Amino acid sequence: MTTNDQYTFGNPVERYSRVEPPVQHQPVPGVQAKMTPVPDLGEQTYRGTGRLTGRKALITGGDSGIGGAVAIAFAREGADVVIVHLPDEQEDADHILGLIEAAGTKGHSIAEDITDPARCRELVEEAVRELGGLDILVNNAGKQVAVDRIEDLSDEQFELTFRTNVFANFWITKAALAHLPAGASIINTASLEAYKPAPDRLDYAATKAAINNFSKGLAQQLVPRGIRVNVVAPGPVWTALQVSGGVSDEQMEAFDDESTYQRSGQPAELAPAYVFLASAESSYVSGATVNVNGGMVTP
Repeated sequence: MTTNDQYTFGNPVERYSRVEPPVQHQPVPGVQAKMTPVPDLGEQTYRGTGRLTGRKALITGGDSGIGGAVAIAFAREGADVVIVHLPDEQEDADHILGLIEAAGTKGHSIAEDITDPARCRELVEEAVRELGGLDILVNNAGKQVAVDRIEDLSDEQFELTFRTNVFANFWITKAALAHLPAGASIINTASLEAYKPAPDRLDYAATKAAINNFSKGLAQQLVPRGIRVNVVAPGPVWTALQVSGGVSDEQMEAFDDESTYQRSGQPAELAPAYVFLASAESSYVSGATVNVNGGMVTP
C-alpha cells in the first residue's frame, strides 16, 4: 500500500504492489472490512484542496470500493455527501461516514434497495432534505455475479442485474433532475466490460454497455439545462464485488494479471477521476468516458 498522496510523482505501475488475493468467498453484497487484503480507499492518502467546497453529492454504492473512495475524496474536497448502500453493508457505510465527518463536512447514509423505483425516488428526496439541495449525482452501485454458461444464467439474476445497474440509474437520475441546477454533474460508473465483455459476465457487461450509451445520449439532452453527464469506466479494481461471486476462483487468483500494469487497481486510484468530472474544472467535458484501467486499450 502506498503512503504517498495522489499528487506524489512516481512510476504508476509501481504505485501499489500486486494484490495477490487468496481465494475467498462472501455472500452478496460482500463486506469490504472482511476482505484479504482490504482495498485502499485513500483513507490515509487522499489529500483534498477544496475543489468541491460547498457542493452536495449523492453517491450510490458509496459504502465501499470505488464509491467509498469517491465519498472520501469528495468530503476532503469540501463536499457534503450522502451515500446509499444495502442494509447488509452498514459496517462499511459507518466506516465511510466516520471519514466524511472527520473531513469536516456533512455525511449521511441511506440503507435502501435501489431495485424498486419508488424507493429510488424516496432516497433522492431524503438526500435533498439532508443536504439542502443536490448538485452532484454519482450512480455507482452495481451487481456482478459470474456464470459460466448462459443456460445457467437465471431469468431472475439477469433481471436483477439490469434493475440494479441500469434501471436504478434511470430512476435515480430522473428523480434527481428535479433538483439539479445548471452547473451540476452526473457521473455514471460503467466498466471495461462495456468494451471487452468477459464470457462469464454476460448480464453485467451488457448493463455497462447500456450505461455508457445512456450517459452519452443524456449528456446531449441536458446541454440546454447546463448539466453535464460523464462516465468513468474502471478496469480490474480490487473491491467487494470480486469476493462475492463477481469472478471465479481462477480469475481471482490471476486478478493482478488482467491489466497491462500487471497489477489490479485500488479504489483510491479511481477517485481523482470522479473529482475532476464533478468539479468546475471539467466544464467543457460532457458525454465523455474516462477509462481508468491500468493501460488497457479500449475503442
